[in-house]
Amino acid sequence: VQLQASGGGLVQAGGSLRLSCVVSGGRFSDFAIGWFRQSPGKEREFVAAINWNGNRTKYGDSAKGRLTVSRDNAKNLASLQMNSLKPEDTAVYYCAATYGLGYRDYEYNYWGQGTQVTVSS
Repeated sequence: VQLQASGGGLVQAGGSLRLSCVVSGGRFSDFAIGWFRQSPGKEREFVAAINWNGNRTKYGDSAKGRLTVSRDNAKNLASLQMNSLKPEDTAVYYCAATYGLGYRDYEYNYWGQGTQVTVSS
């Protein structure tokens, strides 16, 4: 199973970005998809997760109210819409796949390579 995250970039504080995660090599609807982020010197942090059919979601404290996770099983695609971005959101964002719906990184079996998000003040 391979995951490819994309959509990162440089944005001003208050702006928006939409990250995408394409999954190949497995049946997309078998997996819950999680988003994590990591900035230099910090531990990897849970951001959001969505279950296999999209009717359950979990959010980390930093994401609530500003970030929305979604998926389109017909396109093997998961997305993370990020609004009202802050400089502290600057990090490498990773998507990952698991068979359950977890918020701990060790619960995830497969990982993408990450996409850099930089929010300027």
